[in-house]
Amino acid sequence: MYKVKVFVTLRESVIDPQGTVAKDSLHKLNYGEVSDVRIGKYIELTLEKTDRNIDEIVKEMCEKLLVNLNVEDYRFEIEEVVAQ
Repeated sequence: MYKVKVFVTLRESVIDPQGTVAKDSLHKLNYGEVSDVRIGKYIELTLEKTDRNIDEIVKEMCEKLLVNLNVEDYRFEIEEVVAQ
C-alpha cells in the first residue's frame, strides 16, 4: 500500500486573492513580519499495490483531475506503507 501526499499551489504568476486577504488579516493581528501568503491545497491518497508505476499513476491523476494545470503547480511524495 502507498500513502501519497500531493501539494498544490497557485503558480507564482497567478494572483492569490485568498492569500492577500490572509496576509492583510495577519498584519491587522500585529504579524507585520509576514511579507507574503500563498494559499494552496493538500491532498492525501491511499493506493493499493500495483504492477503499474506509482509515480506515473499519481502524475496522471493530478494532471487529469486534481490540479488545474493552467494556474496551479504541484508536487507529490510517495511513501510505501507496510501493513502491521
